[in-house]
Amino acid sequence: MASRNAHLGNDARLMERALEAGNVKAALRRVKQNGGSPGIDGMTVEELPTWLVTGWGDVREQLLSGSYRPKPVREQQIPKSGGGVRKLGIPTVLDRLIQQCLLQVLQPGFDASFSQHSYGFRPGRSAHDAVCAAQRYIQEGRRVVVDVDLEKFFDRVHHDVLMGRMAKRLGDKRVLGLIRRYLEAGVMVNGVVVERYEGTPQGGPLSPLLANVLLDEVDKQLEKRGLCFVRYADDCNVYVRSKRAGQRVLQTLRELYARLRLRINEEKSAVDRPWNRKFLGYSFWVAPGRQVKRRVAPKALEAMKARVREITARNAGRSMAAVMRELKEYLTGWKQYFRRAETPGIFETLDQWVRRRLRQVQLKQWKRGTTIYRELRRRGAPEDVARQVAAISRCWWKNAGGKVQLALPTRYYDDLGVPRLAS
Repeated sequence: MASRNAHLGNDARLMERALEAGNVKAALRRVKQNGGSPGIDGMTVEELPTWLVTGWGDVREQLLSGSYRPKPVREQQIPKSGGGVRKLGIPTVLDRLIQQCLLQVLQPGFDASFSQHSYGFRPGRSAHDAVCAAQRYIQEGRRVVVDVDLEKFFDRVHHDVLMGRMAKRLGDKRVLGLIRRYLEAGVMVNGVVVERYEGTPQGGPLSPLLANVLLDEVDKQLEKRGLCFVRYADDCNVYVRSKRAGQRVLQTLRELYARLRLRINEEKSAVDRPWNRKFLGYSFWVAPGRQVKRRVAPKALEAMKARVREITARNAGRSMAAVMRELKEYLTGWKQYFRRAETPGIFETLDQWVRRRLRQVQLKQWKRGTTIYRELRRRGAPEDVARQVAAISRCWWKNAGGKVQLALPTRYYDDLGVPRLAS
């Protein structure tokens, strides 16, 4: 472990390794795979390979000489489920390629020295692994969690503090200089480039690694104190046996983060029971026999239902086929992420609710009572049922939960490819 990290520190030719043909080809494959929108120059991922044929030679020379200057990033604001926005900084596709080249040579050396309690953006580790680790700590009797939320972490990273940590571990000054320039690259906002003096904007391939480098210092201090914790990027949960111990740990974390010029968001952080908090979208409950189980956190359920409502909005004016496609894509991803939840009853209830939403959309699109009557009869509904529904045709939600199911059963949506969350 120490030897690999020392290798990075002694390697004055890291840039050459990053720019080897095989590494660049692998980086290009990853950039194309990740996709994403263009940066401020408008170049797309699809256009990048053709541009590289004639343009890469000059860029490579600039990188080797240490004279390359990244372009400013394009700001993009993404709404948060809990309100507010998350700011992303979208680099140009060329700068994404260069960052990916660096990441591929830096990640192995850094990762070997990171804490075993860190799970975010690391090869072979996932959010599911982090949630399962938290579950084990709770099952062992640590029924109090110190749930820490950092205040605008990616916007508040102090450049000098981060580069000080990087300089201790990297020997190639050209790589250090390039990383510094990526940190300081401006942000294009409404056509004006705004200089940046702190923060590492989310959106570039290097940002997660830089975050782990900075926060690893806190991880090591928590390990020295023998604490049981799980960190995923800037989400850190420490598990203890009493609230008094939790308060002491929270104060310790305030001091540790202050050394890195970071602040805890006091409103969103707490010392509490694990079932009252969420971690990476999950929470926990205690089953009979005191067995700790995983569940989807209530806020994550609310966010999911809000998104389904948005997709199936009655006034969207889209075809049912378009609604189905978007819903299928969303539910497939949601089911994949929350497949570790141990609450099948919740998923069955959600399945019923989703299909009722779809029936509501279908009735709304049929609009008139005569059309509703005709379409229900065509799909096998008894005449009296079709007449009853048509008579109160504008009671969309009420009708969707009633005997309309005879004409639009669950298997109908199965055939259309809408995934069942409970399966």
